[in-house]
Amino acid sequence: MQSGNKGTILYVEDNSDNRTLVRRVLMAENYNLVEAGSAREALEELRAARPNLILMDINMPDVDGYTLTTKIKSMPGFEKVPIIAITANVMRGDREKTLEAGCDGYIQKPIDIDLLSHEIERFLTRSANV
Repeated sequence: MQSGNKGTILYVEDNSDNRTLVRRVLMAENYNLVEAGSAREALEELRAARPNLILMDINMPDVDGYTLTTKIKSMPGFEKVPIIAITANVMRGDREKTLEAGCDGYIQKPIDIDLLSHEIERFLTRSANV
């Protein structure tokens, strides 16, 4: 992790309002946030930022979050980076589908910022101990 902050988080989300909310929360908690509005941007930022954790929107216009998660988890050096799905997909089986794609966690939209902070802390603590 970079000095002076609690870690680098890559947030992959095509909706700018959602990015703004998460940016405010995470910056207030001293995380370094890197944002990507598409799968292509996410892959570029992934290599440059080397995040400690990824927040992944599932419904995106170019490549969905399931496909992108599977791709990231197959990339050398990123297999153990925690990925938390943040999604409006809340039907029966959606949580299981995100976990099968390789996501380590699942948060429903609208985002509960207390839950978001708790889950990020939990996964960062867990990955630091692995």
